[in-house]
Amino acid sequence: MEKIRHQLFLPKPVSDRLEALAARPGASKSGILVDAVTAWLNRRGASELEDRFAIRLDRLTQAIGRVDRDTYVILETLALFIRFELAIQTPLAENDQAGRALGAKRFEAFVTQVGRQVSTGRRTLAGSSENGE
Repeated sequence: MEKIRHQLFLPKPVSDRLEALAARPGASKSGILVDAVTAWLNRRGASELEDRFAIRLDRLTQAIGRVDRDTYVILETLALFIRFELAIQTPLAENDQAGRALGAKRFEAFVTQVGRQVSTGRRTLAGSSENGE
């Protein structure tokens, strides 16, 4: 590896510390300075990457926060709706085949409607104010 000579001027306290480190067995001033400059340059490069992507990462963090909040609201709404429905609906008798058939038919219609909404990308809550519903 090719090496290039540099002449440096260091403040006396820094020079004294460098001398003390270089006096240890297996250490050299050049090796210490190479390690120090390499570490400084690596930190600088990491900082530039952070500066470059910080705004985008902040936007992604905010978007994830909104998705998290929306998911919480949806799940809480669903849980309260289910609790409400279970509280007001009377259970079907075991021999009420007509009631069970009607329930199965309504459930199938519900699942079909959810599939249709998801496949078209329409959102019921977002569209209700826009469509005048």
